[in-house]
Amino acid sequence: MKTLTVLELSKLYNINRQTIYNNIKKGILSKNSENKIDLAEAIRVFGEPVKKQDVKESVKVDSPNSAEVLLLRQQIDMLKNQLDDAKDRESFYQNQIETMQRLLEAPKPNMTTFTDQELVQPSIVKPDPEPDTAEAKHDGLTTLEQRENKRIPVPEHIEQEPEKRGFWSRFFRPYD
Repeated sequence: MKTLTVLELSKLYNINRQTIYNNIKKGILSKNSENKIDLAEAIRVFGEPVKKQDVKESVKVDSPNSAEVLLLRQQIDMLKNQLDDAKDRESFYQNQIETMQRLLEAPKPNMTTFTDQELVQPSIVKPDPEPDTAEAKHDGLTTLEQRENKRIPVPEHIEQEPEKRGFWSRFFRPYD
């Protein structure tokens, strides 16, 4: 945007230069590093100028095609950034997957899983050793104490609890 000196701004708005300096001192108006005031800043503070400003800078009129090309280039850059972000995410997740796979223990070839037990030897049925014997093998799934514990029998007849009574029934009929 166009920048103006204090003198040009005072002529444009027909105001005193001291008024402009006071607004700068109060912080209402700001100057750039070249001690010039941006026209947009002056419009924000003082409104539209009374007389039309002289355009000293050459105005470049872009053809519609160049605006479209610029827009398309911006979109291409944005898509490239999104693609780079997606590649970074993919490599991060791939590293996470590899880490998790390393942490998991690979199944040993001589061990059978729960689903493989019927498929390995369906024709041969081995009797399970009794859990009470001292020669019972430890399968790693239960402890020896769990094998020795028997089921606790539940009594068949359970007495019903007496019906709960309210405060007044307990007060007036204490022995019912």
